[in-house]
Amino acid sequence: MTTDADPRPPEHPSDGPESPSEKPSEKPPASVQGAFAESMAGAARRAGFAAATEGEAISGHALLATMGGIRGLVEAVLPGLVFLVTYSLTIDPTTDVATDPIGTLLPSLIAPLVIGVIFVVLRAVTRQTTTPAIGGLVGTAISVALALFTGKPSDFFLVGLWTNAGYGAALLISVLVRWPLIGVAVGFLMGDGVAWRLDASKRRVMNILTLCWTGLFLGRLAVQLPLYLADNVELLATTKLLMGIPLYAPLLVVSWLLVRSVYRKADAAI
Repeated sequence: MTTDADPRPPEHPSDGPESPSEKPSEKPPASVQGAFAESMAGAARRAGFAAATEGEAISGHALLATMGGIRGLVEAVLPGLVFLVTYSLTIDPTTDVATDPIGTLLPSLIAPLVIGVIFVVLRAVTRQTTTPAIGGLVGTAISVALALFTGKPSDFFLVGLWTNAGYGAALLISVLVRWPLIGVAVGFLMGDGVAWRLDASKRRVMNILTLCWTGLFLGRLAVQLPLYLADNVELLATTKLLMGIPLYAPLLVVSWLLVRSVYRKADAAI
C-alpha cells in the first residue's frame, strides 16, 4: 500500500541548479488497461471477495464485515422491510389504487425514503463515508418515483428486477464467451490479471462461480417476476427480503472457499 509523499521538496546541499534527475517526476496518467484492472478489482472488493485475498478466516465476523458490518446490513434490509410493514398496515384492500395512487401509496413509499435520509445523516454525523447510503437513497427515490408515476405499488420493485436481469444476463454471456466475469474481477483482485485463464483448475472454478452467481440473479428474477406481473406486493416484498442477504451470504462463503483453495493449490505448485 502506498502513502502520500511529503509535499515539501527535498533539501539539497548543493546551491547549483536542480538536475533533471532530481526533479520529481509526474505520475503518468493511468492507462485504459490499468483503469479497467482497478475497476474490476474494486468490483470484487465491493462484492466481498477481499477476504479471500487477505487470507482472513471464514467467520461470522468476517462475513458481516464484507457486508458493511451491522450498519451495512441494516441499510440493506430495513428500507424494504419498512415498505412491507407500512404497506401491509396502511393499504385498504377495498380501495382502488389507480384512482388515488398518491394518497393510497404515500405512507408506504415515504417511509423507506425517510429511512434512507436518516442513514445518510447518521453516516455524515459519524464522519463515515456516505457513498453507500447515498447510493441506497437514490435507488429508493427512483423506486418511489416509479411507483407514484404509474400508480402501481409493485413498481417499487421494478429497479431490482431490472438489476437482477442485467447482472444475470451479463454473467451468463461472460461464461458463454469464455471470459467469466467473476474470474476477471477476482483475477485482478488477486494480482493475477487474466493469467488464471491459463490454469485449468482456476478456469474451471471461475466458470462454476460465475454460473452460481448467474443462478442467484436469474433465480431471483424467476421467482419475483411472476409476483410482479400478478401485482402481489406483499409476497413480492417478502421474497425480495428472503432472496437477498440469506442467499447472498452463503454463496459468498462458498466463493471465498473456492477462490482461496484454488489459489493456494496454485501457489503450492510453484
